[in-house]
Amino acid sequence: MRKYKVKQVENYIALFRKIAEGVCEALNPKNEDIPGACQYLELCQQKAIDFGTFIENEEGEGHPTVKKLEEFCEVLYEIHEEIQTDRGLSSTSAKTRLDHAINIVEKSTKEDIKVKKLVVFLPYKASMWDSLESVWMTAEADENTEAYVIPIPYFDRNPDGSPKMWHYEADQFPENVPITKFEEFKFDIAHPDEIYIHNPYDDLNYVTSVHSFFYSEHLKTFTEKLIYIPYFVLAEPDLDNEDAMKHLEGFVLSRGVINADEVIVQSENMKKAYMKILLARFGDDMEEYWDKKIKGTGSPKIERIKRLKNQEQQIPEEWKKIIYRPNGTKKKIVFYNTGVVAILNQEDKMIAKIKDVLQVFKECQEDVALLWRPHPLIQSTLDSMVPEISEEYKNIVKTYREEAWGIYDDTADMDRAIIISDAYYGDPSSIVQLYETLERPIMLQNTEVLCAE
Repeated sequence: MRKYKVKQVENYIALFRKIAEGVCEALNPKNEDIPGACQYLELCQQKAIDFGTFIENEEGEGHPTVKKLEEFCEVLYEIHEEIQTDRGLSSTSAKTRLDHAINIVEKSTKEDIKVKKLVVFLPYKASMWDSLESVWMTAEADENTEAYVIPIPYFDRNPDGSPKMWHYEADQFPENVPITKFEEFKFDIAHPDEIYIHNPYDDLNYVTSVHSFFYSEHLKTFTEKLIYIPYFVLAEPDLDNEDAMKHLEGFVLSRGVINADEVIVQSENMKKAYMKILLARFGDDMEEYWDKKIKGTGSPKIERIKRLKNQEQQIPEEWKKIIYRPNGTKKKIVFYNTGVVAILNQEDKMIAKIKDVLQVFKECQEDVALLWRPHPLIQSTLDSMVPEISEEYKNIVKTYREEAWGIYDDTADMDRAIIISDAYYGDPSSIVQLYETLERPIMLQNTEVLCAE
């Protein structure tokens, strides 16, 4: 039986006990309402039949609990007949027999009805799957859980906000992840017990948007619990730093956080930051609500890096040609990361910096293999918000890829790049927090410093 339907089972047991109280009250010598007691018993018998039908529909015919309900109906009938005889039946005796029979039914519901949970994961970008993967793995391994991974479509926006290009990345997920097509899953009929999302923005993302069907406010209507896990890992916040807390507000006050029934963040310290911002916005009287809703139990992204760091990675052959020298020795690999925020904030300076960095590493290619992995939304962000530099950035990427002296990583597997590289260089990013778990060198780039000049 599905988990969300167990509440109906509990409601039936509670109803039986309530009706039994009515029977006993009617049999009390102070009341002597035999017709009333009979009506209660007849009502209880009808509800027991309804309950049996409900269980058969959910669990199939011949279920043990249905047998217990049949025995319960026999007890109800016997009491119904006895209270109408001259001998009658005391309220105490009726209560003892009814309580015993109900206890037997309840025990069977707990032991014989197997509760099965339906959990749905709704990633939109394959490269962000790592934010949900470990939770999915746990659900997939649980014999009492049905887990569905349903990649959802999203689109890049034009400057006016309208859809420019639709994307659907179902074919980019790891081979071990079974994929269900979003158009084949009937959310209203299936009614998942839990839905996991990693996109919190709904219609407020100016660069991309998932289909409106998958906005958090709409998804809430199809599930018992909507759970949001950020697709990013942030630097641990200083709760006393006003600028740092202000920077967090855009993440914390997103619609996914507000609409979700549960939010899982990377640490207890991050939970405190979320709590501080949420209480400032919604009032201190909401403290208990937010404390229950926000969980600082850790990011699946970090769990995945720790799990994979000692495993051998599958490296594409074209990458190996760049990583290894002709004599077979391996070069040092530098992970070069460029982010959306940096290029939005510094535009032309950032374009110049990228050119400079690529030139420096091109000159050092005999000793160092550059692995450039720009944020996957840079191009669509520039097209939508800074079209005046979009073409120049596109040409930089095109030239770099054509020259093929370094690696350009636009695959869905970001963790592979982190694990195989020897050092990090680039913009402040959630990748820095992941990289710290490997205890390898990290250097942040400065657009004011150009080395190739």
